[in-house]
Amino acid sequence: MESFLIYASLYLFAMVVAVPLASRMGLGSVLGYLLAGLLIGPIFGLAGSEMTDLQHFAEFGVVMMLFLIGLELNPRGLWEMRHKLLGLGGLQVLLTLGAVAGLMLALGQPMQISLALGMIFALSSTAIVLQTLDEKKLMRTAGGRSAFSVLLMQDIAVIPMLALMPLLARPGARALAEAERTAESPVAHLIDSLPGWQITLVTLGAVAVTIIAGHFLVRPLFRFVHGAKLREVNTAVALFIVVGIAALMNLVGLSPALGTFLAGVVLADSEFKHELESDIAPFKGLLMGLFFITVGAGISFDLIVQEPLQMIGLVLGLVALKAAILAALAQVFGLRGHDRSLFTLGLAQAGEFGFVLIAFAVSQRILPQLVAEKALLVVALSMLITPFLFILNDLLSRYRKSEAPTADTIDAQGPIIIAGVGRFGQVVNRLVTMSGFKTTVLDADLKTIQLMRKFGFKGYYGDPTRPDLLAAAGLAKARVLMVALDDKNATTRLVAYARRERPDLHIIARARDRIHVFDLYRAGANDIVREMFDASLRAGRYVLENVGLSEFEAAELEKLFFKLDRAAVRDLAQVWKPGVPIEQNPDYIARTRELNTELETTMMQRFAKRTDTPAAPPAAKPDPAQPEADA
Repeated sequence: MESFLIYASLYLFAMVVAVPLASRMGLGSVLGYLLAGLLIGPIFGLAGSEMTDLQHFAEFGVVMMLFLIGLELNPRGLWEMRHKLLGLGGLQVLLTLGAVAGLMLALGQPMQISLALGMIFALSSTAIVLQTLDEKKLMRTAGGRSAFSVLLMQDIAVIPMLALMPLLARPGARALAEAERTAESPVAHLIDSLPGWQITLVTLGAVAVTIIAGHFLVRPLFRFVHGAKLREVNTAVALFIVVGIAALMNLVGLSPALGTFLAGVVLADSEFKHELESDIAPFKGLLMGLFFITVGAGISFDLIVQEPLQMIGLVLGLVALKAAILAALAQVFGLRGHDRSLFTLGLAQAGEFGFVLIAFAVSQRILPQLVAEKALLVVALSMLITPFLFILNDLLSRYRKSEAPTADTIDAQGPIIIAGVGRFGQVVNRLVTMSGFKTTVLDADLKTIQLMRKFGFKGYYGDPTRPDLLAAAGLAKARVLMVALDDKNATTRLVAYARRERPDLHIIARARDRIHVFDLYRAGANDIVREMFDASLRAGRYVLENVGLSEFEAAELEKLFFKLDRAAVRDLAQVWKPGVPIEQNPDYIARTRELNTELETTMMQRFAKRTDTPAAPPAAKPDPAQPEADA
């Protein structure tokens, strides 16, 4: 007991010191855990015989991680992302796997080892890359979104990799691994003694039980437990789900991670999703941290001393190979400039799931110990140089900006400034200019401006959010600013800046959705137009006209809905909380329900009145003191 407490204190102390230091240096938490393990193991030699047992325990963090990943993968959301997931992400995994396996075969490695290494090195670091993209505010860029799609596909690909990897083991080695497993469990021994077709049925039955139980039994169980109103019981239920499914999968010879991942996907639509995440996340974080510490402690740095050129060559070769494949895919899928370099350099390292696959491959007798040690070192070193890859990307971006076309010199000013002239802004500009008014059009897309000029419309190239460009466009004297940018965040920033500079300026802004309406409302926009709202209203009016209403009745109901919905948005803006998802804001949900009921009642009363009285009531005028939101 005393030695356990000493080792536990040692690991926790290393975690507490190394991880915050690594995070402050911009290296990320995963590298912090690895550095803590390096301090305990190779550097100070404090790791003892407990390391192997501790790593088996810590591997349960991987099971919890895949359960949480499954919770985030709503089946409907996955289907909507299928093109990038299967196209960009699937091609990256398959091409990298094939390229690495081919190189390993050329270097004399057997097929089984080559394929296993291909799976290991096909993955990138989800933790490091997503954290870095978020810190650098790059997640919303095309390169950031593409990188996220590939990382998501890689996380999903871990499941079939864990399922297929035992098939790579030689028959004798596989029998030895199964013997070790069945020696630990009488139930596993009983299952392994069944005929092959019965084992298959048992395996499929376990998967079916997991899916059915997750769909039909978990919700009643949570509702029952919620009656106790004890947080610790909710946590116990969450752990019971994960541990129970992992145990079931282990009994039938499947990866526990596979079962928990499937359960997570099944529960992704559950109303208890967020509570499950909050209950499991602390345990997952602690166990994953412990897992990475044990990995770091087990890395053999003697290999760098003995074969420095070979190890450095393997790391740089892996990064170069992955970067070449990623650059080719970026070209095929239309990524350009900064987005291409971000996508290419951001994903060129190996990832933390590589540690999981290496440990699993060793337990299945697929990788020899020396090969596994080299693979661990390559994965760790490639992750350690990831911050430097992002620094290189920043340098390339600065160089590219210096090479980019300079903004146009604005030689004419109009009373109306239109910022952004895509599909939305073009219609606004045509209506206003053809009505006899002068506009000053700004857009950051040079090709769009050049195309406008071919059709006889004048526009200026440059970033509309730049203060100097806005000043040159006549912001100080303009009467109206129309903001029609595609980027939600840029739109909000531009509205807030223009409102600070010109409190008297009338600002009209294009909103992507209702949440964006609230952001723009707080930023100071006078009129806010949701981009799809008017078209949806017109479509709804056509529906009403074709189910029995007259054109006049349908138009009146359309106007009433427009007025009531606009008032409802202003009302909901008062209870909306920035940064808080609306599904986690009970005041917002309650007020939305009340407003929907009021809107439906008013609409039905007006429809009943229209069927009795043909006279149309006068349209109410909007309050000029309130910002208008057509959303």
